Amino acid sequence: MKTGRGISRRNTLKGIGAVSASAILGSQTVHAEPARAGEPGFTESASDVRRGIFRRVWETPFVDTHEHLIEERDRLAGTSHPRVQSDDWSILFSHYLNSDLITSGMPQESHNKFFSPETDPAKKWSLIEPYWPAVKNTGYAQAVSIALSRLYDVDELSAATVGKVQAGYEKVRRSGFYKHILCDLANIESCQVNCLSRAFGESDMPTLLMQDLSIVGMFAGPALDQFGKPTGIKVSSLSDWYRVIDWWFDKYGKYAVAVKSQNAYGRDIDYDQVPAETVEGTFKRRLANERLGSRQRKAIEDHLFWYAVRKATEYNLPVKLHTGYYAGQNSMPLARLINNPGSATQLCRKAPETRFVFMHICYPYYEEMISIAKQYTNAYLDMCWAWIINPIAAKDFLKKYLVTAPANKILTFGGDYIPVEPVLGHALIARRGIALALSELVEEGWLSLADALDLVDPIMRGNARKIFDLEAKSKLLAKVKWG
Repeated sequence: MKTGRGISRRNTLKGIGAVSASAILGSQTVHAEPARAGEPGFTESASDVRRGIFRRVWETPFVDTHEHLIEERDRLAGTSHPRVQSDDWSILFSHYLNSDLITSGMPQESHNKFFSPETDPAKKWSLIEPYWPAVKNTGYAQAVSIALSRLYDVDELSAATVGKVQAGYEKVRRSGFYKHILCDLANIESCQVNCLSRAFGESDMPTLLMQDLSIVGMFAGPALDQFGKPTGIKVSSLSDWYRVIDWWFDKYGKYAVAVKSQNAYGRDIDYDQVPAETVEGTFKRRLANERLGSRQRKAIEDHLFWYAVRKATEYNLPVKLHTGYYAGQNSMPLARLINNPGSATQLCRKAPETRFVFMHICYPYYEEMISIAKQYTNAYLDMCWAWIINPIAAKDFLKKYLVTAPANKILTFGGDYIPVEPVLGHALIARRGIALALSELVEEGWLSLADALDLVDPIMRGNARKIFDLEAKSKLLAKVKWG
């Protein structure tokens, strides 16, 4: 039986983990009668509920709303990237899981050696072996473990299996492996990529790897060389910088699916609407590389943020903003993050015509984000990354969201990876979480089975198609020729 594009019965059973095969795939009959409130949590009727919901979730393709994937051609060419140092199996550990290894006690020297292209892949297991038991159950590690199982048929990483993992890596990493992993195995119909090396990535696969337009360098700093030089515009005033921003939108605005900023890694998202006359002189000082105070830097950022947001709104592009948890280790000030939800409400109030997509559920402050989506017409929430930060919290978030806020304002998956392989593991974790959330809502009497099944397509792909106008973007991108 096929449960999705290229996903076999065997792989489906492995992906759903602890939920028994008989409860999910045993019978083709789905009982329409929902479990009533107060009934035991796992009756025969509940098993039928789970059977139907899990099947629907596994059959439904995802629209993946957030990745940082580098181009396949760059992977195959061995192009250097800060997160992609070595071309071997350790690359699966290079994004996110490396932080869990460090916080579990792995010395920086061992960490660097593990990811070094100079280290023999066969010897790399010994470097992480002491720390693997401490991290193997985290969401980051589970995503990697699932990828190892699906891609290389290795269910347990060990000294005995590391050779098979490396051989599998070399076999899979061939031309076309992005589509194989994303489409055939993860059942993803399209991804939205926030390129980390350029403002906009001109992808070789434009309809699969759709692109955000990065605006963070337009206002944070701003990044005079990175954003100014490609335009050929000589910047000597604030109005010249407006022209630079306009140039990027004129060139890529119609092709982008959204604009994206991760400026929350350096500050709160409390952007004031600062008038131009207040920062014109300060901007000239920035051009002269003069030292600016924190208030002056914030004023420039705030002013230019709103200029970029207005341009995005003019181009009908949603504004994606990082909120909550930080990638990396030993760098996250929770005292700042706790203010993100309150600042998000102010953004919604200040620009009611702009659609804001608040990413990562602002973990660990996700209860507050649900109230924002319920209260503000222009607020949308994206669960990208959340399933591997804390899979149980993500499942609980989705349960609470669906009985609190409008269901057309939630996006349920984005892998948020630089290497493509762990996206597969993350997608299967997300599918399991979505299916569990819907099943529990039915079993607990909050939803009917029919209503739960009706929610699957919208929250997995339908909402994203509408919010980002993907039908029109796909038609446009199918004809694009970069150069």
